[in-house]
Amino acid sequence: MSGSPDLALLAGDVLDVAPRLLGSSLTHAGVTVRLTEVEAYAGSDDPGSHAYRGPTPRTRVMFGPPGRLYAYFSYGMHVCANVVTGREGTASAVLLRAGEVVDGVDLARERRATTRERDLARGPANLCRALGIGLDLDGTDLSRGPVRLVLAAAPDPGRVSTGPRVGLRGAPDRPWRFWLTGEPTVSAYRPAAKRR
Repeated sequence: MSGSPDLALLAGDVLDVAPRLLGSSLTHAGVTVRLTEVEAYAGSDDPGSHAYRGPTPRTRVMFGPPGRLYAYFSYGMHVCANVVTGREGTASAVLLRAGEVVDGVDLARERRATTRERDLARGPANLCRALGIGLDLDGTDLSRGPVRLVLAAAPDPGRVSTGPRVGLRGAPDRPWRFWLTGEPTVSAYRPAAKRR
């Protein structure tokens, strides 16, 4: 696992890894975010995953090795980021949905035109904007690259809530979104809009 015993657990099943990431910190370009909300995506077993139909130039990073950053453009305007998990060759990743800025608040505020500290990294695009993460960081090794993931102790299971993923049309009801109960930085749940 890229020589990092700290991140070795990322090689596990995505449904085990996702809640384990809660409370962990992600640092880039002078800002650190403590993760408060994530979503699991299970590749070819998951119609909600970008990798459902196999590898493409966009999704190749999701096929491993674990511990890499999968960054992608969403809705033609926002960058979102995932932590790649599972064994190499099998796609799975955890979308980083929200967090609390715990270091570099002023820098995050410069990147995010909001006066509410709660909202600086609330939502996957806002989290990337606060951290200064762009598409150029796709494939970054999170154990030693410019984006660093530091795992926290596993959260108390009683503090972790779970529910449906946000805005999905494929497998929308799977309870694969995990968040720290009561955290104000957790994003609002919105189901996908129905196609007309």
